Amino acid sequence: MPATDDTRHASKMAKKKAARDRMMAGKSGEKGLIIILTGAGKGKSSSAFGMILRCIAHGLSCAVVQFIKGAWDTGERRLLTQNFGDLCQFHAMGEGFTWETQDRARDIAAARAGWEKAKELIRDPSIRMVVLDEINIALRYDYLDVAEVIHFLETEKPPLTHVVLTGRNAKQELIDVADLVTEMTLVKHPFRSGIKGQPGVEF
Repeated sequence: MPATDDTRHASKMAKKKAARDRMMAGKSGEKGLIIILTGAGKGKSSSAFGMILRCIAHGLSCAVVQFIKGAWDTGERRLLTQNFGDLCQFHAMGEGFTWETQDRARDIAAARAGWEKAKELIRDPSIRMVVLDEINIALRYDYLDVAEVIHFLETEKPPLTHVVLTGRNAKQELIDVADLVTEMTLVKHPFRSGIKGQPGVEF
């Protein structure tokens, strides 16, 4: 008598579970990850803030350093500072996008100040995750030295601290040392149809 769809499905899922269990049995390590969220598509900072909320839900201390969007009144900034300031430090260090400031020296100074704050936070082993929001933009324009950033992450980051670096055009050297890299792909965006950024979606 032929197997029914339900029994075939159950058998298939049982085999998948057995394979998954074998795979997971060999994975017991734990480490602080270097995570890169890059690409032209939307969702890089959104993903990073999702991980910050997970940390908060687990009662883990975390921190955010914003390198570019510092002047913006964003929803994530309001939420974290007003409700979770005991678990999440939030440092808005940027002065806006480069085409707004039009002052390279000022942009470099802001990026350096953000990086100094980031190093201070990352060195603190009680902070389990530090998000460096839009740092890839500062690195792209050489406001910061990528070799310096990599050296610091490899030599001074505590073993269990996660560091998340967001922004387009992540440098290849940084990608090479990262543990997790996700590239957001742009398929369609309302901005191209003349729609401005929407509260709750963009900021």
